Amino acid sequence: MDEKHRVRFEPVDLEIEVEESETILEGAFRQGVTLMHGCKEGQCSACKSFLIDGDVEMDRYSTFALPEYESEEGYVLLCRSHAYSDCTVELINYDEDMLHSGTPIQTAQAEVAGIEVLTRDIRHLRLALVDPPEMTFLPGQYVDITIPGGERRRAYSMANTPSTTGVLEFMIKLYPGGRFSGLLEGGLVPGDRLSVKGPYGTFTLRERSDADLVFVGGGAGMAPIWSILSAMAERGSERRATYYYGARTTRDLFLLPQMAQLAERLPGFQFVPALSEAEAAGEDDWTGERGFITEVLDRREGDLSESEAYLCGPPPMIDAAIELLKRKKVAEEHIFFDKFTTTADAEEGV
Repeated sequence: MDEKHRVRFEPVDLEIEVEESETILEGAFRQGVTLMHGCKEGQCSACKSFLIDGDVEMDRYSTFALPEYESEEGYVLLCRSHAYSDCTVELINYDEDMLHSGTPIQTAQAEVAGIEVLTRDIRHLRLALVDPPEMTFLPGQYVDITIPGGERRRAYSMANTPSTTGVLEFMIKLYPGGRFSGLLEGGLVPGDRLSVKGPYGTFTLRERSDADLVFVGGGAGMAPIWSILSAMAERGSERRATYYYGARTTRDLFLLPQMAQLAERLPGFQFVPALSEAEAAGEDDWTGERGFITEVLDRREGDLSESEAYLCGPPPMIDAAIELLKRKKVAEEHIFFDKFTTTADAEEGV
């Protein structure tokens, strides 16, 4: 029988019980405790913490996420760490509002309800939940979808809001050789069964704040931001929000009518799409912003010290946006991001 141990987290005065066969992060998920996390695969360092005392062993991880010298000093990745005694762990990154906001992770069976084309390389996947028929989640969170015929999983953010019960919707980018995204081009049809597990993620709106909001995204990073903005509209939020969305050409833009409708429902909301390759594509009639999305943000915004920022997209865009936002005086603790990670077989999850 699997032995259990107590894991105490400092400085938040929180304690959970974990089994040796599960990671500390999995044990927290099971008990509805939302620790900071990202890829859950030892690649991103979002869950990096310091082991004060106790016996912990880690599964394989990337030294980019945890360099050897940090491991020798006592740092661990909670998504890779198994406790073999009672332990005390110091959390480096944590959000006290998020710690108790989660729900226990569940596995559900779902059926493909539809697959629609959004752009040349982004598809809208709708799943109807079957067993159980509903899943509780927060806008901005994601689930793992198991690839049919095996145990590999891909992580995708929900694009809908929790108010649409019984359905999970996703905006998924197609990748050459993508083991799951490739199935969206004729490999999956309505009625096919898929297993989903979640919800995961801390990329959710901090509700207690009334600060102005700056969103930055690109590609399929639209999904969690669209979920957050839609939920704000459903609640009648009056927080000012600007969404900077980066695309290459007009062929990569989507949801434009829906964004216009959202602006009617959300006072103070503005959607700012920008094209980085409009000239190369011969789109001289484009009257909107041009350039990389961080360049556009830099031109249009001044001091943002009273704002919060939410970023979702590939690592280069996220890293550039974080540095820019810091220069514009956004406090580091007020910058929240969902950074894509690349799997070994060339498919990225959101």
